[in-house]
Amino acid sequence: MGRLKAFGSRVGSAAPKLKAAPKVAEGFYSTPQWRGLVKDIKRMRGNRCERAGCTTPTHRVIADHIIERKDGGADLDERNVELLCFTHHARKTAEAKARRARGEVA
Repeated sequence: MGRLKAFGSRVGSAAPKLKAAPKVAEGFYSTPQWRGLVKDIKRMRGNRCERAGCTTPTHRVIADHIIERKDGGADLDERNVELLCFTHHARKTAEAKARRARGEVA
């Protein structure tokens, strides 16, 4: 039986993969009121993830609404804001999005 020859030049390169458009934050998150609130919360609570048992070492902590604004959560109430590492923030956001898709209320 003969050997297979390499297809090298006969097979073109694969088409470039499409990248998702970068997420654009709502204008609210750029307001001085929101930025000031986040700064105050980080100063009071510490710049770390507030999820119990989280040991993720991170320099980037995200201030996130506990009850999302889309679900009627208060915009500038510090009791409705928690500090999360990227992993916990992504998980929480995905769960909230899935609940909305199923028609569940937060």
